Amino acid sequence: MLPYLFLIIGLVLLVKGADLFVEGSSSIAKILRVPSIIIGLTIVAFGTSAPEAAVSVTASIQGQNEIAVGNVIGSNMFNLLVVVGMCAVIRRVRVKRSMIAKEFPFAILSCLILIMMALDTQLGGQSGPGVKNLLSRADGIILLIFFAMFLYSLIRFALDSRRQSAGQETEQGAMSISKSILFSLAGIAGVILGGKLTVDGASDIAASFGISQKLIGLTVVAIGTSLPELVTSIVAARKGESDLALGNAIGSNIFNAFFILGMSSAISPIPFDMTSVYDMVILGAASLLVYFFAVSKKKIYRPEGIAMIAAYAAYMVYIILR
Repeated sequence: MLPYLFLIIGLVLLVKGADLFVEGSSSIAKILRVPSIIIGLTIVAFGTSAPEAAVSVTASIQGQNEIAVGNVIGSNMFNLLVVVGMCAVIRRVRVKRSMIAKEFPFAILSCLILIMMALDTQLGGQSGPGVKNLLSRADGIILLIFFAMFLYSLIRFALDSRRQSAGQETEQGAMSISKSILFSLAGIAGVILGGKLTVDGASDIAASFGISQKLIGLTVVAIGTSLPELVTSIVAARKGESDLALGNAIGSNIFNAFFILGMSSAISPIPFDMTSVYDMVILGAASLLVYFFAVSKKKIYRPEGIAMIAAYAAYMVYIILR
């Protein structure tokens, strides 16, 4: 009975926390006079990626950082195909020029960099039974440098936007700064706690039905760490904040790839197997597909959203059967 109670409480906290988080974050964007997409790419994206960061960095400190790669790849795939896909199903997602020109290519670049780093031994002509694919400490530092470049570009964009809106009054509908921060902090706390309770409850329920721990890990836990992004983006899409929704998903992917894997491998080198490399290639292909949808019409429509969710379902079947 307790797992079902955890599941219900977790879902309630997720939805209510996401609601408060979106309200607070949207208000902060209005007060600071910066585009909502900047808040989506930073505060919202980094906040909703807290579960992945906690899991991966803790695993690295404990010397079990193999889990970091699977965690990041699985979460990024879910963010890209399910989070963005669900938002498009609810309401077509407008894609701004800056997202097409900067952030989306940056997310695709993160996939290419990780693939090259994972295969640097083979690309360097090294091979043999004793040679392993690794994300080394040096690779981790390089990833963190890319993350710093990403943050720098966002800060410049935000400052330019503030200069352009200088002298304008704060948009109507904004709360006070203290209330906005309170809503945001309470919201992200509810989202993270709700996600944990939901994963714990769902895992216990699945185990009670005899489902294997491996399958639970590949499905319930992998999806569970991305529930904050999913619920937050869906709430944002329903409120008409498509910039927050899309910025959350793409920003989370960049944060996961550059910051989480960068921190994890800087703490302790991460070994790669070829299965993870194949998953990265699939993630790169999925990124190009969604980028094509975004570039072709500057909007992502419901049929494309359905196609993205179907692609994720096919990927889940593939990882379960392989």
